[in-house]
Amino acid sequence: MSESYLSKKPIPDHERLIFALDVPEADRARALVSELGDSVSFYKIGLELNMTGHYFELLDWLLELDKKVFVDLKFLDIPATVARAVKRLDARGATFATVHAVAAVLEAATAAAANTGILAVTVLTSLGATDLDEQDVSNLVLSRARDAAATGCTGVVCSGLEAALLRQQLGSDLTIVAPGIRPQTYTRSDDQKRTVDVPTAFANGVDYIVVGRPIRDADDPAAAAEQVQKQIADTFA
Repeated sequence: MSESYLSKKPIPDHERLIFALDVPEADRARALVSELGDSVSFYKIGLELNMTGHYFELLDWLLELDKKVFVDLKFLDIPATVARAVKRLDARGATFATVHAVAAVLEAATAAAANTGILAVTVLTSLGATDLDEQDVSNLVLSRARDAAATGCTGVVCSGLEAALLRQQLGSDLTIVAPGIRPQTYTRSDDQKRTVDVPTAFANGVDYIVVGRPIRDADDPAAAAEQVQKQIADTFA
């Protein structure tokens, strides 16, 4: 798929980078946010920080700093339980929250969310075909993205590898958020299996990228974030 699906949504370039604030302690999270300063304006906070007992304090603090927040807790339970959890979260000011892509659960979550965009988690980027009993990953992502669109989700979380297929089949309305982004300068191996670099992700139609380890583990995290921001700005120039 060589066609470019570059996003036309009116998203400020600087907000297209979502930094995965995956650290074990709230104090470390605050220090890292302070270190990153203006280089990052959108943060993902997930399960690790949820276990600290300071999750919502941190969310509120980020909002006070005029940062956007993506709540990545990947809700999955019976529809009524997820709906009640999303309803409680909805007043907190998060931009996005994740729900696993089970149609009835997505429907309940979207009905409960008046302010927070629900993102359907299609297939984790740490999974490959051998992890899915040899199912075709692209077709599985597409099927789950169709369910997300049908249930009124704001968007989906998927690899940048599948984004072009979703744009081709489903158009431009769904917001696509892609984790597993690996800048070309990042050469360390990790548990991510379906990865793309920054320009490829956006050419394939991704609206937002989630970057964690390449920034967090850099010698100078702010400089690493600025390098990603420059690639984004160059892509949309």
